[in-house]
Amino acid sequence: MAIVVSLEGERSRKAKSFDALVALVKDDLEKVNRTIVERMHSPVALIPQLAGHLIAAGGKRLRPVLTLASARLAGHTGERHVKLAACVEFIHTATLLHDDVVDESELRRGQASANALFGNKPSVLVGDFLFSRSFELMVEDGSLSVLAILSRASSVIAEGEVLQLITANDTDTSEDAYLEVIRSKTAALFAAACRIGAVVAERPRAEEEALDSYGLNLGVAFQLIDDVLDYSAKQAVLGKTVGDDFREGKITLPIILAFRRGSEEEREFWRRTVERLEQQDGDLEKAIALMEKHGSLADTVARARHYGEVARDALGIFPDTPVKQAMIDVIDFCIERAY
Repeated sequence: MAIVVSLEGERSRKAKSFDALVALVKDDLEKVNRTIVERMHSPVALIPQLAGHLIAAGGKRLRPVLTLASARLAGHTGERHVKLAACVEFIHTATLLHDDVVDESELRRGQASANALFGNKPSVLVGDFLFSRSFELMVEDGSLSVLAILSRASSVIAEGEVLQLITANDTDTSEDAYLEVIRSKTAALFAAACRIGAVVAERPRAEEEALDSYGLNLGVAFQLIDDVLDYSAKQAVLGKTVGDDFREGKITLPIILAFRRGSEEEREFWRRTVERLEQQDGDLEKAIALMEKHGSLADTVARARHYGEVARDALGIFPDTPVKQAMIDVIDFCIERAY
């Protein structure tokens, strides 16, 4: 019983770890939120209305918080990181708008998605507007290094989206190919968000690269856990329905591992359901049962833990501070979402 209580207490502590990091950058985050509201303004009323719908829907502001924390960790004492954190959030929000159109998603964080409410065309165009706003903020910062890092991240994200289209519904997708998708589509922005913290603090390249590694590996771990959560009852808590990836035929790591480890009969099940999308009642339950049978969900979490450890090690060159500890605890927060 004591062990159970101890484990529950540890998970509770980790679940609060993101709040601890937010508390450390609270004042800066309030400035970021004000900047976001100001820069969403447009005389074309639909633009702030649609963008505001998505931003007001919630989300933890994880990426901009990482920018603020990384700048603090690197010793930055100015204000440059505030606009750049808003820039990071605009890039992220733009990709969400585009993602929901591509995926034909009807929900985002438990609410109707922007494309469901306003249509696909406005969602794509407002996403373009937010990308443009992000580049305005980069130019205002005036650093070619920052511009290079964030513009490169934007292009890599787009490449990741196209890579995902190529691998969609393809059960022959390898683990390496899928990891390349999530490094591009998700982790690249995490890496850039962290790296610019060292740039604005004018720290040595080694610290830039350390924060880049931290963000990249944290981003991979974050997405791997998202892959697991799609087949977890916890999805309801997060405002999503269980099995969205499965219904859309998205090839994620749990499916890749189950497919590779299964019998020919099981592989035909995956071809029917995710390649040809010939799904019927009970298929989602069978898919989850096959994942559990072959340990693909547990192994995906194990891989996320590995990337989390690499992220943790990347911070080793920085002195021990409350911000560093909170950034380490965020790794646990991202992974413990699976439980």
